[in-house]
Amino acid sequence: MTDGALLAIDQGTSSSRAIAFSLAGELLALEQQSFEQIYPAAGQVEHDPEVIWATVLSTTRAVLERLRARHLPVLAIGLTNQRETTLLWNRQTGRPLYNAIVWQDRRTAQHCQRLARAGLEPQVVEKTGLRLDPYFSATKLAWILDHVVGARAAAAAGQIAFGTVDSFLIWRLTGGRLHLTDATNASRTALFDIRTGRWDAALCELFDVPMSCLPEVRDCAGDFGLTDAAILGAALPIRAVAGDQQAALIGQAGFLPGSVKSTFGTGAFLVLNTGSQLVRSSSRLLSTIAYRLDGRITYALEGSILSAGAAIQWLRDGLALFSRTSEIEVLARSVPDTGGVYLVPAFTGLGTPYWDPEARAAIVGLSRGSGRAEIARAGIDSVVYQTRELLDAMTADGSAPALLKVDGGMAQNGLFLQRLADILGLPILRPKIAESTAFGAACLAGLGVGLFDSLEQAAGLWQLDLRCEPQMDAHTRALQIAGWKQAVKRVLAH
Repeated sequence: MTDGALLAIDQGTSSSRAIAFSLAGELLALEQQSFEQIYPAAGQVEHDPEVIWATVLSTTRAVLERLRARHLPVLAIGLTNQRETTLLWNRQTGRPLYNAIVWQDRRTAQHCQRLARAGLEPQVVEKTGLRLDPYFSATKLAWILDHVVGARAAAAAGQIAFGTVDSFLIWRLTGGRLHLTDATNASRTALFDIRTGRWDAALCELFDVPMSCLPEVRDCAGDFGLTDAAILGAALPIRAVAGDQQAALIGQAGFLPGSVKSTFGTGAFLVLNTGSQLVRSSSRLLSTIAYRLDGRITYALEGSILSAGAAIQWLRDGLALFSRTSEIEVLARSVPDTGGVYLVPAFTGLGTPYWDPEARAAIVGLSRGSGRAEIARAGIDSVVYQTRELLDAMTADGSAPALLKVDGGMAQNGLFLQRLADILGLPILRPKIAESTAFGAACLAGLGVGLFDSLEQAAGLWQLDLRCEPQMDAHTRALQIAGWKQAVKRVLAH
């Protein structure tokens, strides 16, 4: 097998990572750098684009240095990223017009509500598979154009480029030569018709977005240019791009219709491969693009949890219940249950199946006997119950998974995985390659540069690390789920 490495750049919501893999799936090097979130006001979340770029650059350079020390060449780069996060920059200077508005941001909720009241949501759902929700990029893009002085005039003159994080990074990595994205990221903007695989003029008009600022859309595995030698020390081929959740589906070998995975990061996302069939959900799941290869689209159904790891971070930083995230499992295991406490982590609203941007977080069921451990355990459970709601929605749509593959930071928590198995009533499988998102990007890069004949060839690299079986009886499960549903009712705004 060819000596060398596939390099994945994984730009996430709370950190940027660079990870090198061998063609056998061995992790060769990993560098990670966290960065701060910016919260200008309630419900608003931003990132500094220059900090995103600086952390990507520093982690990538560090991994390249480690590979050079081992005389391992980089065969291709795969890029994966937090989706929906929105940036605009000047085509001449490359300078961002405003901070990146993050996928969690809710500032455009009223804009979405106005469009919904005008009866426009069915048109958006039909073309994009998405809801009219501030989660997606289109209203964020319009907000920047409307709130940065001169931005609309500059965009009308063709001077402004829009991109999700992948597009911004490609622009920077190629020295401003290429303005590109891939089909998965495009499918999360609410401007892209997932039936035709093209930007849609009517949607752009609806959201008041000039088409001249949009990037060219390419397949997930293919030619995304060469890095500028002055930036990374060599002209390296970028041969794959995919949004983080789609990349994780690939990293979990989810290539067959019915395959399902859930990634537990800042948010949590349950993605079900539906093959060549674009499935319309009756349960408010999203229809989206899983990947596009050789011009052929594979579709997926997706359920979105807006606060998963973010809820655990809040317990750590906001309530100071523990000093390190890894400590939550020991604290939560110190009590047998939550004592009736439920945390509903609607810090930036609720996603699937509620799609309520105005909902706000609450802790309910507190008594004098409630303490740090009960609240910590309720935080873990909050992600479990939300995942159960996504599973119920998929089942209602006719897709009842027989098992669930998991990845992401929370997948390292054994209590969480057992609770997940108990409340879902399904076996939970964790792979040996914990970095599923980055591994998926690396697999796509290997395909894009011709090292793999197919994604299925890469699927053989998937290996089981841990399997958790359900141990809870159906009656207890039903009582605990009913308690969760009562807690959610208290926070819904609609």
